[in-house]
Formats: sequence, structure tokens, C-alpha cells
Amino acid sequence: MIGAKREGRTGLIATGLCWIILCGVGVLVDDWLLAQVAIYLCYGIFAMGLSLIWGQAGILSFGQAIFFGAGAYGFAVATLDMLPGTGTGILTGLVFAVGLATVLAWALAWLTFAGRGLSGAHFAIVTLCAAAVVEIAVTRSGFLGGYNGLFGVAPFTWGGEMIAERPMYYIMLGVAFAVFLGVTAIVRSPYGTVLEAIRDDENRVAHLGYETRRLKTVAFVIAGALSGLSGALFAAQFGFVSPSLLGFALSTQVLIWVAVGGRAVPLAAMVGALVVSGAENTLSNTLGDLWLLVIGVIFVVVVIAAKNGLFGTLFRLPPPKRLRKT
Repeated sequence: MIGAKREGRTGLIATGLCWIILCGVGVLVDDWLLAQVAIYLCYGIFAMGLSLIWGQAGILSFGQAIFFGAGAYGFAVATLDMLPGTGTGILTGLVFAVGLATVLAWALAWLTFAGRGLSGAHFAIVTLCAAAVVEIAVTRSGFLGGYNGLFGVAPFTWGGEMIAERPMYYIMLGVAFAVFLGVTAIVRSPYGTVLEAIRDDENRVAHLGYETRRLKTVAFVIAGALSGLSGALFAAQFGFVSPSLLGFALSTQVLIWVAVGGRAVPLAAMVGALVVSGAENTLSNTLGDLWLLVIGVIFVVVVIAAKNGLFGTLFRLPPPKRLRKT
């Protein structure tokens, strides 16, 4: 009991320090690096969405990049005025991007575990195949730019001027913090507790009267919406979108980020995305093609040696009051 209290207190302190450090990054580093970290924060939002369904509900998805890419492409086609009636507004693009990803997530959930009762490895295989099919379909779509993707995606502007790197970083940090608060609230709610129970023993939860398929569908749709949001934010900063944003490779990358960080703790998953993305960029510049091998080895070692990831225990918050022993 004392150890649990101490761990929870440590988690609160570590969580606070983490956000303070991220705020300090915006003051201490140069504009070029700050722009890179702002993009990594998109990955962090993406990772927190996967943390909700994988770490909390036990839903292993190899197709989350479908929704990230849908958000990116949705934002691009909306802001490039490629769809009648959407205009070119940034807010319109964000709404359309998140809406598109949400609808796709609901459709995939309905076709799999909500409609067919798929779970575990069967669900993972279906999402893997879906990611491959979607990536191939987009590469053959002339409307979406084929292999070349879409260029000239509208950046975030203020007063007609493109937002500079430093303000853009703090905007991204604010969005990431809001997502962290939202996902953490879900995890700590009674609904989050039921998702944990589904992860541990879905059949038993169903026997207690819960509609597990509906509960998993809600979580999957929320994760899809967060993935779409992160994809739209990525597209606005990167300036173009390509089919690789929807495929199996990115879906695998986000699984590595979350596993290395700590899949059961939203902030740990986000920090995992920041650290591993930065490591990938550094290793690719220094080791060439060998960087993939190094990242793979790190992933295997962490999965075997650290059950909670590198940061899961560090950022674990104390349980909500209703679950604490008196």
C-alpha cells in the first residue's frame, strides 16, 4: 500500500515535470529543431489514441495509420478546395479531417468486432490487411495524387501570415496537453475501468451484462478521431501528404512508439513517440539503412525486459479515489 502511494506520488511529480520541460523546450532550442519537435507532438497525439485502445482495452490494431492518413488527406483535399462546398478554411479542414477519420473508424469497428465479433489476432490481421489495401488504393488514385501525393497543403496562418515555429510549437503543445487530459479522464473514469476489465477477460465482462462490442467500438472511434486530428496537424506543418501516411509501415511505427514508451499510460505513450521519433531521425542520419535494425533491437529488448515500457511506471498516476483502498 505504501509502495503504491509512493509510486502514484512519483507519477504525479514526473508528469508535472514532463510538461514543464516541454514548455521549456520552446524557449531553449532553435527554430529548426522546434519545428521537428512540433511534428513529433503530432506523433504523440497519435500514440495516445493507440494507447487508449491497446493499453486500456487490449485492442491491437495494425491499421491506425488508416485514420492518421485519412486525417492528413482529408485536411489536404479540404484546404486545397478539391471538394465542392468545403472552401479552403483551416477550421473547415480540421473538422472534415477528424470527421472523415471518425467515420472510417466506426465503419471498420462495425465490420470487425462490432459486427463480426473479431478480436485478438484475428482483428490485428484484418487491420493489417486493411492498411495495405488502403495504401495501394490511394497510390492508384489520380484524384489523391497517386504515388506523388498532394503538395501545397495550407499551413496554419494568423492575420494572413504563416504562424512562426515557436508559436506553432506552443499551439501543438497545447493540443497535445488537451488530448492528454481527455484521454487520462477516459482512462480514470468508470468507462475506462470497464475497458480494463475487457482487456483482461472480455467474456467475463460480457457475462456481467456489459455490451463489450459497443464499448470497444466507442473507444476505437475515439482513437480514430485522435488519429485523424494528429494526421491533419501533421499535414498542415509538413505541407504535403503521401500514401505512406496510410500504410502498414506507419501503423507499425506507432506500435513501437507506444510499446517502448508504455502502452497503459497515455503520457508514457506520448513520450515514447517523442523519444523514438527523435532517435529514428538521429540514427537514420548516422547509420543509414542500419537504423531500422537498431530500432528493431531496441523494441525487442524493451518488450522483453520492461513490461510497462521505459516510462510506464514513471508516469503512472495514482488510482482514482473510488478505487483506492481505505
